Amino acid sequence: MATLLRSKLSNVATSVSNKSQAKMSGMFARMGFQAATDEEAVGFAHCDDLDMEHRQGLQMDILKSEGGEDGAEPPLEGDIHYQRDGTGPLPPSGSKEACSELSGQGKPKITAWEAGWNVTNAIQGMFVLGLPYAILHGGYLGLFLIIFAAVVCCYTGKILIACLYEENEDGEIVRVRDSYVDIANACCAPRFPTLGGRIVNVAQIIELVMTCILYVVVSGNLMYNSFPNLPVSQKSWSIIATAVLLPCAFLKNLKAVSKFSLLCTLAHFVINILVIAYCLSRARDWAWDKVKFYIDVKKFPISIGIIVFSYTSQIFLPSLEGNMQNPKEFHCMMNWTHIAACILKGLFALVAYLTWADETKEVITDNLPSTIRAVVNIFLVAKALLSYPLPFFAAVEVLERSLFQDGNRAFFPNCYGGDGRLKSWGLTLRCALVVFTLLMAIYVPHFALLMGLTGSLTGAGLCFLLPSLFHLKLLWRKLLWHHVFFDVAIFVIGGICSVSGFIHSLEGLIEAFRTNAED
Repeated sequence: MATLLRSKLSNVATSVSNKSQAKMSGMFARMGFQAATDEEAVGFAHCDDLDMEHRQGLQMDILKSEGGEDGAEPPLEGDIHYQRDGTGPLPPSGSKEACSELSGQGKPKITAWEAGWNVTNAIQGMFVLGLPYAILHGGYLGLFLIIFAAVVCCYTGKILIACLYEENEDGEIVRVRDSYVDIANACCAPRFPTLGGRIVNVAQIIELVMTCILYVVVSGNLMYNSFPNLPVSQKSWSIIATAVLLPCAFLKNLKAVSKFSLLCTLAHFVINILVIAYCLSRARDWAWDKVKFYIDVKKFPISIGIIVFSYTSQIFLPSLEGNMQNPKEFHCMMNWTHIAACILKGLFALVAYLTWADETKEVITDNLPSTIRAVVNIFLVAKALLSYPLPFFAAVEVLERSLFQDGNRAFFPNCYGGDGRLKSWGLTLRCALVVFTLLMAIYVPHFALLMGLTGSLTGAGLCFLLPSLFHLKLLWRKLLWHHVFFDVAIFVIGGICSVSGFIHSLEGLIEAFRTNAED
């Protein structure tokens, strides 16, 4: 009897643990995406249709646990676990899952168009509003960099996916890794099997937190410039925005928030079109003579970071490719999404700069006439506030998993109680993270500086340096000479741009921090 009781208790504990892991893994399949990106695309366009697929995450099927062995206790209802190879027992006949298995569709998949929509969301987000400012300090070279960054990011995205596959004993190419972290760990094995993953996680956390800070900065900036006559400073607007965002600390999931993802993205595209339409209406006054082949040595490296940051999507690509109906279409999808992004970004940055020339501001909508600026900026603020919970929740998930829920390797006690509820001190840490984003936004309220710093530090690392390095490390024996040349060239150029942009952005950041501290 005691043995039976212990067996049942063990099954219940396993069930709870696996359900928790399933939820977390599924969230990261989605966040890996925002994670990466997060910039703009943490939520998928058709959230309700794809939610089931992303909960399964990283190509893991959630199936009924095994228990059909002779003499074994049958599994409890709802007891589930992960099956990477899909060899687990089928669900009960007649169930929805059984029908999917029998029809050859063990889990929902996304089409190449849906995958392309997610990549487009990530690289066509609201941070393109800073691209005209990059042209201000780079001229035609800035336009060239928009094209160059699109080509390089498209290439590194493809080689990153190539690192997920290896050739088995039969000569077949099979997927042996699931994520960016897996690739990083494989490169550092056997001496440091977890070092690469930790580096990627740190870069991911920095990028996500900086994205949250940028949302607060842009919210305060847009509101202040929309209502300049009100006795409210930009810092005060940032505080108000953070007060609205404080409930994010209580988030348990993103189901409610992500429903706004498609609406916000469409609204942003409409705003971009309005800005371009206004610029076209002033085509006769365009200052072509202001666009030159020159660079501002001190500020152009910051522009490099801005451009790179606007293309970051690599962090979620492995999960996205693994969930496509036909992974062979991934390369084609990357081509057309980055070509479209290159054309739209280049046109947007050029026509906006031609319209305002040397008066181009960090956030281009601040240049619009006051009659339409307020309306456009309010929509952008709403989008920024609704987008904030996505990277925030992703950062919280990474921190909690790495520091509080990593089994015996966790640095701190678990922040969740036995009933799955968040402990009070865990909630306090979440609130502290929200307040930290506010403090950074108050002391360094410079959209371009923060965006350039993030792009130079984590954007260049995740998009340029690490993919080319991993590709050389894992597949160098099978690479053709031109692939080796491209990888080495990207690593060197990316390293130079990253270091240069980081140093100049950091100098500007420190100077701005001192100025605001004195005020």
